Amino acid sequence: MTIASTTTAGSVAELERLKTLHNGSKQKLTFSDAEFERRLAGLRRIMAAQQLDAVILTSYHGIKYYSDFLYTTFGRNYALVVTAEESVTITANIDAGMPWRTSYGDNIVYTDWKRDNFYFGLQEAVRRAGVKASRIGVEDDALPLATRDRIQAAFEGAELLDVSQDAMRQRMLKSAEEIEVIKHGARIGDLGGEAIKAAIREGITEYEVALIGTEAMVHEIARTFPEQEVRDTWVWFQSGINTDGAHNWATTRRLQRGDILSLNCFPMTSGYYTALERTLFLGQPDERSLGLWNINVEVHRRGLELIKPGAVCRDIAAELNEIYIGHGLLPNRTFGYGHSFGVLSHYYGREAGLELREDIDTVLEPGMVVSMEPMITVADGEPGAGGYREHDILVVGETGAENITKFGFGPENNIVDA
Repeated sequence: MTIASTTTAGSVAELERLKTLHNGSKQKLTFSDAEFERRLAGLRRIMAAQQLDAVILTSYHGIKYYSDFLYTTFGRNYALVVTAEESVTITANIDAGMPWRTSYGDNIVYTDWKRDNFYFGLQEAVRRAGVKASRIGVEDDALPLATRDRIQAAFEGAELLDVSQDAMRQRMLKSAEEIEVIKHGARIGDLGGEAIKAAIREGITEYEVALIGTEAMVHEIARTFPEQEVRDTWVWFQSGINTDGAHNWATTRRLQRGDILSLNCFPMTSGYYTALERTLFLGQPDERSLGLWNINVEVHRRGLELIKPGAVCRDIAAELNEIYIGHGLLPNRTFGYGHSFGVLSHYYGREAGLELREDIDTVLEPGMVVSMEPMITVADGEPGAGGYREHDILVVGETGAENITKFGFGPENNIVDA
């Protein structure tokens, strides 16, 4: 284990402001060294275009994408400092040597002994790189104003410029290695869905079903990625009125015969999000519920056909809107029709430039990975009340798109008679 301190003065407090803490050895990362160099080369092209001396990334997704390190904040700051030749994570002493072991590049640890040690660590990373930082890139889409102001104070006279949108566009195009991880995630989501479907019965609670699905996925993630952290996988399983929102967490409500159900599996493989979402019924649905379900399935099927290279996000949304309009259901639509995949989660990250919404003009390209996930909600007390939702993941190729979700959808597959 290597533990060393960086000092600018002779006092104990100064000696312990920063540490080099190489405890153990570097672990196997999610991707190859060549993949991380490819990503960093892309960021450095952004730096060259904006004439930046350094980039300070502070978001979960930014740091994870370029270094493979996914931090746990607990009120502390984290960063990745990238210069023309170096990439260095700045991490809190509470995490000891883990950030160095699980990241690509170097690492500087800051202690709690002085409140501004994180910013001192940023300065040290730039100093070690031999850079005079007069133009610094930051992520304005995920950077609190107070933190931005303190970075500015740490680099007095420097100009801070936003790189978040350019970095997001880089993340939107996946490499072969990324797509392989995402495909495993989709497969594992399907396994979670099967475990949940098998557990559905009258009287079981939503949270019990959710735990069964989560456990099945976590075990398979650990088997498939044995060298990686096992974290953040979850299930939203909803029934009855609780299906009205896409992000409603599981409750203690017990399933009843006739319930509409919403199965939502989210396997997280090393920060990479995938999802499986399906409408089900416990017992035969009534006529209006069945009709609404089939309408949403119609939209879903058409959406799957529309995802291909050259398609424009807003045009896909516009065409699918017409189906809902024809059935008088457009006001019941709850959100956009899909989004990009990669480094994202319910508490961090999103590639907002690749969403299937009316206000997004991004053109689909080979290497993009997007969902198709139409949803409508009918209010409690109305015939067919509940939320209807399907979700598949597609990898855009040169001539079409590959659907990597294999779990069946629609009434022919998901009426459970337990």
